Amino acid sequence: MKKLKSRQSAAKRYHETATGKIRRRRAYKGHLLTKKSATRKHRLEKLLTVRYSEEKLIKKII
Repeated sequence: MKKLKSRQSAAKRYHETATGKIRRRRAYKGHLLTKKSATRKHRLEKLLTVRYSEEKLIKKII
């Protein structure tokens, strides 16, 4: 049986930690950064862990 290919769009967006949790970037950090405060931009840099309900689906496609 062939090896399943990962979805490259998902592989670039999500990363698995050593403990098996999935990490993702926050939204709203892509553009229009001049009007956002430095505090807000700094807060948006931090990674989030994906919810448990979404974790199973994301692990399949990575």
